[in-house]
Amino acid sequence: MELLDAFKWRYATKKFDPTKKVDQALVDKIVEAAWIAPTSSGLQPFEVLVISNQELKNKIVPIAYDQQIVADCSHLLVFAAWDNYTAERIDNIYAHTTTEREQPSDRYRAYTDRLKEMYLNQSAEANLAHTARQAYIAFGFAIAEAASLQVDSTPMEGFIGEELDQLLKLNEKGLKSVTILPIGYRDEVNDWLVNLKKVRHPKTEFLTIID
Repeated sequence: MELLDAFKWRYATKKFDPTKKVDQALVDKIVEAAWIAPTSSGLQPFEVLVISNQELKNKIVPIAYDQQIVADCSHLLVFAAWDNYTAERIDNIYAHTTTEREQPSDRYRAYTDRLKEMYLNQSAEANLAHTARQAYIAFGFAIAEAASLQVDSTPMEGFIGEELDQLLKLNEKGLKSVTILPIGYRDEVNDWLVNLKKVRHPKTEFLTIID
């Protein structure tokens, strides 16, 4: 399926069939898409949690304002951003980069010094806003890959972040949940949205061409 056709096929699934599970090989591809996504300065300042445990998904339902799709989906992906930038976090990814590229360990020293000067002088709130935006790029890649595999998904911001962080012990890792993505297969009989036309702003309102 062409990627644009896959985008037209997908929709925000409102009812998953809980009896249908996504094959692990497909889950791995969706996660791979999130992992390979571009991020600012290559910092990749977030992590992805993949939850298939039914008991845990059930516990997340009330945190997600009683949205049953969290329990009925095959897997729940949680995108959790760094709560702040630190010198250690910046150094860690660039140490890994130079090792993987077989480069001198100080290859990016001047660049990482500039990153530290910029981020370490900002508030934690400003840095979280930035790390969350990076997580959203990967979130979009995961949605796109799921669509290309004809795996249904539902982008979700409707949850209580503090409670999810506590349940998943994200604070202990210096992370904050920013968005979640249930994946699975649509229940075509009981999903009210499945056959409705996809509607967006008219392109005359959406698009501005500057020659």
